[in-house]
Amino acid sequence: MGGDHGPNVVVPAALSVLKEVPELKLVLVGDRDELVSCLRDHGADVGARLQIQHASQRVEMDESPSHALRSKKDSSMRVAINLVKEGSAQACVSAGNTGALMATARFVLKTLPGIDRPAIISTLPTMNGHTHMLDLGANVDSSADALFQFAVMGSVLTQSVDDIAAPTIGLLNIGEEEMKGNEQVKKASALLANSNLNYVGFVEGDDIYKGTVDVVVCDGFIGNVSLKTSEGVAKMISHFMREGFKKSLFTRLAALIAAPVLKGLKNKIDPRRYNGASFVGLQGIVIKSHGGADVYAFSNAIKEAIVEVDKAVPERIKSQLGHFLINREAG
Repeated sequence: MGGDHGPNVVVPAALSVLKEVPELKLVLVGDRDELVSCLRDHGADVGARLQIQHASQRVEMDESPSHALRSKKDSSMRVAINLVKEGSAQACVSAGNTGALMATARFVLKTLPGIDRPAIISTLPTMNGHTHMLDLGANVDSSADALFQFAVMGSVLTQSVDDIAAPTIGLLNIGEEEMKGNEQVKKASALLANSNLNYVGFVEGDDIYKGTVDVVVCDGFIGNVSLKTSEGVAKMISHFMREGFKKSLFTRLAALIAAPVLKGLKNKIDPRRYNGASFVGLQGIVIKSHGGADVYAFSNAIKEAIVEVDKAVPERIKSQLGHFLINREAG
């Protein structure tokens, strides 16, 4: 029921993915009457593969996480996460309030043994494919130990979903030199260097989109600012390109000639393709869709959940975390 568009996006996205993935079963969580009405508008109804779980409340996008946790125990968000906790569902996908979703997921599902704080990880396009970056906003002023745990979780997730045996890991910093950065980053670098993770050292902001490493690790404050800045730059470039092609008849003709190239570029960097950030470190799968996602973008968030279920990501993090921590302590 959350996000900028609620059921008007979630319902058609669910129907679209159900057509693509025959073995998939989905539960729509929210106001039953509203969901039934929306399904009928799209010529659909509940059935063996599509169920409705009623929830009498919804978390508003500007609501504080603490208020949502205390006062919205029958919200669509809380009920959906409860389904994961009970084992009635294998993953939760939501476009709702990020802070409330994280607080609720952490309270209900708990963190994996050895993980102090869950992190938000997402896929970003690069010059040679894509990279995974975390934390993107769940934690501010992360300690060296927390950064190390982020690296472990990012490595295991990337290993699982991309089938990379030993993903390369870079620690985001203001320079590649060892003397640069704050104390947390320097200490985290030492921990990573002494572990058996495939740590390559510090990376800078431009390395994110160069695809220098498979996993970029950073504090949530830095990660969120980096992500939002990148989104802003992409919108600015798109704006200037549209304006430039409208200037004259010649530029309009140039736009027609360049159309195939521009279409290919748009497809490669389209953020909707990469929609669906994972809350790693929890004892369950929770995927956060962008609040403004359209049907195509939300469909991709559902598909991200399917991949993580198929690859049993929380279980793999749990099984490998102890191995990495033991090796770190031995180092």
